[in-house]
Parts: sequence; structure tokens; C-alpha cells
Amino acid sequence: MQPLKKWLKINWAHTQIRLVSILTVSVFLIILAVSLTSYYTSKSVLQEELSEPQRQILQLNMNVIDESIKESDQVAIQVALNRNVYQFLTSDHQASYNNITELYQLLTTLIGNSKYIKSIYVYDLQRGSFVAIPQGFSSSKLTFVDSDWVSVADEFGDKPTVIKKRQVPEGGNKSGSNFTLFRKINIRGEFKGIVAVNLKDEELFARLNPSLNGINRMRFILDGRDEVLYSVSNVEFDQEAIRQALAELKETASGDIAYQNRKLLVNQLKSPVTGWKYVSIVVQDSLLAKSQRVRDAVLLVSIAALALGGVTIFYINAEAFRPVRRLRQLFSAYERKESGMGGIDLEKLTDELLSNHAHLSRLVRETMSEASSKMLHDIYTGNLTGKRDIQEKWNRYFGDWLKAPVSVAILSIDRYEDWSRQYSDSDRSLMKFALANIIAELFEPQWRIVCADFGKDKTAILLQPRETGAPLETKLAEAIQVVFDLLKFRISAGVSTPQPDVNRLKQAMLEAENALSYRVYRGYGQVIPFHNVSEHELKDHQPAGQELEDVVRAIQEGDEAAASEGLDRMFLHLRTEYGYPSAVFSFLQEFVERIGQLGPAEEQEAEPAYERFETLHLDDIRQELDRRIDPLVRRYRRLVESKDFIMCRRMIDYMKQHLGEPIGIPEIADSIGISSSLASQVFKQETGETIYNYLTRIRMDRAAELLVKTDSRISDIAVMVGYQHENSFIRIFRKYKDITPGKYRDMMRTRTDFLIE
Repeated sequence: MQPLKKWLKINWAHTQIRLVSILTVSVFLIILAVSLTSYYTSKSVLQEELSEPQRQILQLNMNVIDESIKESDQVAIQVALNRNVYQFLTSDHQASYNNITELYQLLTTLIGNSKYIKSIYVYDLQRGSFVAIPQGFSSSKLTFVDSDWVSVADEFGDKPTVIKKRQVPEGGNKSGSNFTLFRKINIRGEFKGIVAVNLKDEELFARLNPSLNGINRMRFILDGRDEVLYSVSNVEFDQEAIRQALAELKETASGDIAYQNRKLLVNQLKSPVTGWKYVSIVVQDSLLAKSQRVRDAVLLVSIAALALGGVTIFYINAEAFRPVRRLRQLFSAYERKESGMGGIDLEKLTDELLSNHAHLSRLVRETMSEASSKMLHDIYTGNLTGKRDIQEKWNRYFGDWLKAPVSVAILSIDRYEDWSRQYSDSDRSLMKFALANIIAELFEPQWRIVCADFGKDKTAILLQPRETGAPLETKLAEAIQVVFDLLKFRISAGVSTPQPDVNRLKQAMLEAENALSYRVYRGYGQVIPFHNVSEHELKDHQPAGQELEDVVRAIQEGDEAAASEGLDRMFLHLRTEYGYPSAVFSFLQEFVERIGQLGPAEEQEAEPAYERFETLHLDDIRQELDRRIDPLVRRYRRLVESKDFIMCRRMIDYMKQHLGEPIGIPEIADSIGISSSLASQVFKQETGETIYNYLTRIRMDRAAELLVKTDSRISDIAVMVGYQHENSFIRIFRKYKDITPGKYRDMMRTRTDFLIE
């Protein structure tokens, strides 16, 4: 016992052993506390993280279904207010051929325009007759197979609509539906009939069936009487579980309950539209089991930490203090007391200094590279413009560089869109990281080099030669080939002229980017120095407007050969009459936007052509335009032979000729000698748009053109496109373009100036 006490006393006198002992006990207690609280903390966090997605999913499902119900209700309102329905319910002669025929056309059109509606019935409450699609006209409910629902008339009360789940009789399954929206038809305050809109439940509840990701859960919908309307689950739940969950929750949105030795997380929402309850139940047992295992594992770690601390103390005593003892002996020669801690403190201080020095050196090396890359990116984006700031950061991050000229090269991945579709976001980042590493390895040690990611397809490198060697263009060509051999994709490079002043780095970047843009003429895998293209001046060219109009006209006429010939002439014009690639890209953007207007609105692409085409060669751009134009030519070829299409073209021509007049649907319909309703139906069928939307869109497009190409006042432009009040024009322009006319004019002119520069 006495030797043990002496050993403990000697070891406790050492600062390191005391520190290790204190740290070991502290870490043990901390980890032990974590192990005791981790289960409850993880349970709480798990429930919060699990509950919020469930509520969001329920909210999303409810919103989708509510919107579907609202859409179907609007259809029911449209039917109830239709003059043919009024005539059907009030006319003495119900079976009028013209009335029934027009009513059939109305119902067929409404069903065809909605993906949620299966069929529509109109029921005469007084005479018991029906007109429906697809069953037709029935003078009595005895001859109408799906007529068991007519008792719903007693359920309306003061409500205009009733939505309910019902049983479709045998033989009525093809036209009826388990879910039907009923709307009351009142004529002069008298309840005369009912519109029954039968819904496609597979479409209505399609969003309620997402992947359940291996978690035991159930989602279901209850009506006002707490009867299950629809459910989806990957675990068995009985009605008792549902009733108990709702009874415990009452009106609370979410909660945690226990049922039959299972812990359940319940969320519910109530629809303000239908009054249905949307409920989600998740079994937490398997998830909480993981938290219990984590708690036990952390407890074992705390015990292991305590054991490791004991082993460390023994190691320090046996091995690590050996040089310390030697130091203490040396200090004793200079009359230092052996019991003092000076020697131990000296070793500790020396070790800390060396460790800190190594850590700081490594940290400086790592952060210096990142900081220098960020400096280049800030100069490129315009976030760093002041000469003093640039010089100060240059001295800080590039202190080991010489006061010699530097060059900038901007590397770009050829056919970037095709390349990006091959990889995920993370893989694209890894590829660009590998590209930067390959370039750095190839240029060192003959060159000082810093790489910076400029986003998307671009990577910039700042270069300064250490010694005389191969020219920069030759070295870059070698690097491009190595990148292709290793990474299997092509890159092109634009190279600036050497700049002796770091404050001209922005100019060097613009030169490199300008040189790179000549890839559109020169092809892929090229090194393009700025001094080779700097003499190319922007020609005073005539825009290829005639060629563009020829292509558009050929598309609208469905003439594939004429469209191809027009493209040939247009690209010949671009090669011979255009100097700056930016002018080519600007024209191509205008061209793509123009032909994009020829297709259906839902197929028009939102991505600017400038971003799509700047990494392509002119020949590939031609192929891309062929790909876009071919389906348009085929579409117009089919339409040009259609009588309805001809009427649509006449209406469109009338709109364009009278764009500055306050015309509406009646005037447009009169111009071709048909009724407004038929004109609207034909136009919608052929173009996919309403007459009003199409007229408004071409007015806004014309207004946008006038804003950019003229200096006319906004009020004058409003009159030119058919609006008598400037405020109405500004409101509609902002709705269609998401920007006011004045800001649109400033933005587009600034962009045009930038492209020309």
C-alpha cells in the first residue's frame, strides 16, 4: 500500500499526468452525461424532423386535392349557368335535338379539358330526366343506370355543393365514379336540378401515394363523419387505431400516442374546401430502437475513454517522461531543484510551439490558395474593384510572386450542356476539381499558378513564369490533350495578353473570355490567344432579318426544304457578316425566342439561348436549331391542311393588323364570320391558348420590341398596342414579363450594350 501511495504522489506531481487525469475524468463524465441524455434528445429531434415532413406532405396532398375539387366545382358552375342547361330544365320540349346536341358538345369539351373529370350528369329534379356524357338523354331515372344518387337533393340544405363518396351500381362503373361533386341548380330562386361531376379517383388521389421509404406509416382521408374515404399504408392499421388516434388528438394538429405497445406519431390537417381530414400515422418503434443503440454505444465509448486515459497515464510515466527526466537532470546541474516543474514546463512549451507552428504553416498554405482563388473570383464578378484593395490583397496572397507580367487563361468545357447531363452535381464538382489539379500539376514547377472556379463550364487560371520554357499557348495545348486523355472530355482555352499591372487583371479576364468566345468559329479543344483575335472588329453588318423571316415563313407553311435553305443562308450570313461572337449569340438568342413563339406555350424553353450556345461550335448550333425546327415544321404541315387552322391564321392575321386598336373576341370572330363561342373553341383547340391570352401576348411582345428599339414614351407605346390607359398596360405588361416596362427597357439596353462591348 505504501509503495502505491508513493507512486501516486510522484506521478501526481507531474503536470502532464494531472492534466491527463483531469481530462480523462472530464471526458468520461461528459460522454456519460451524453449517453444518458442522447436517447431522449434524439427522440425529440427525431419526432420534430419526422413530424414536419409529414405535415408538409399532408399539406401538399390536401392542396392538390382541394385545387382539383375547386376546378371541378368551376366546371359544375359553368354547366349550371349554361343557357342550354337552362333550356333543358325549363323548356316544355326537353328532347330538342339542337339543345341536346349543344349540351353534349359543352359537356364533352369540359370533360376533355380536365384530367380529373370522368363524366358529367345533369338531372331535372321535377321531371326526373337526365342528360349525361357518355350515357346521353334519359327521360326517366328508371332508364338511367347510375341514378341511385338523386336522393342527395335532400342533403344540400343551404349549401350549394355536396362532395361525397358513393357506391356506383352495377353497370354504371364505366361512367359513374365513387367520388362525385354535386351542385345545386337554382332558377329564379327555385331548386330545379343537380349537376353531378364524377371524379377520377385515381387522378384525384394520385399524389397521396409517394414512396414510403421503408418507414412504417399510413396516410388516409376521412369525411365529416370520420369514415375512411381513401388510405395508403405499408403496415396494418385497424379502425380502432384510427379512432383512438383522432380521439386523443381531438383538434390538435400533431401528437405522440401509444397503441398496442407501439409508439405512433400522428399528424392531421382539415381541408377548408371539403371539410375532409388528412391524417398521417408513423410507427416510431424501429426508429427509436436506433436511438437506444446509440445511447448504449456512447456509454461504451465513455468507458473506453476512461480506460484509454489510464493507459495514457501509464505510457507517459513509462516512456514519454524519459526525456523530461533527462532535462531535469540537466537543469539540476545549474542548481535547479529536482522537484520543480521547470523542466516539464519547458518541454511542454517547446512541444506546443512546434505543434502550433506546424499547424499554422499547414493552415496558411491551405487558406492562402483558397483566398487567392476567391480574390480572382471577386475581381471577375466585380465585387473587388478598388485599386488599393486589389493591391493590398495581392501583396497578402501573392507575396512570393515576382513583379513580372501575369497572364490569365479561361478554360471552358466544350458542349457543356451535353457534358453536364452525364454527371450529377457532386460528380460535376469532382470533375472540375480534377481538371484544376491536372492543370496545376502540369504547369508546376515552371509556372506560378492559381486556379479559380468561375461557375458552370468555366475555370480561370492565373499564370506567371518561373523560368524560360515552352510558350504558354503550347503548354496549354498539351494540358488540353492530357485532360482529354484522363477525363475523356474536351476543353477550350482563351488566353489574355501578359499584364504587368495587377490592377489590370479584370482587363486580362475580359480578354481571355473574349478570345474563348471565338470557339464558335474555330471549334473545340483549341487554345485561342487574344492577340490572334484582337484585330477582329465588329462589322457594320446588316442584321439577318430577312433570312430569319424566311425561316419563320417556311416553318409556318410546313415547308421543310425551304426552312433548311433559309437556315443555310442565315448561317452563311453569320459566318461572313458577323465579327464578334457576342453578336452571333445575340442574334441566335433572338432567333430561338422567335421560333419558340411558334410552338405551344407550354413547350417554350425558359433558358436563354446565349447560355445554351456559348460552348458550342457554329456547326453544332446549326444541328441544335435543326432539332428545334423539325418538329415545328411537321406540326405546321399538319395544321396547314386543317380548315380550323386556316381560320386561326386568319384570326391571328387580323389581330396583328389591328394590334393598335381596342379589339376583342367579338371583333376577331366577326372578321371570319363565325360566332364568338365557336371562334374561342376553334382557337383553343388549334393553338392551345385562348384568344384573349394570345392577343395579350403578341401585344406584350410588340410592346417589348418598341421599348427596346424606340425612344417612345410608355403611354404612347400603350396606345400603339391597343391600350387606352397607361396603368392598365403597365399592370398587364408586368404580369406577362415579371417586370415593369421602364425596368425592362433599361435591362435590355444594358444587356445589348454589354454584348456589343
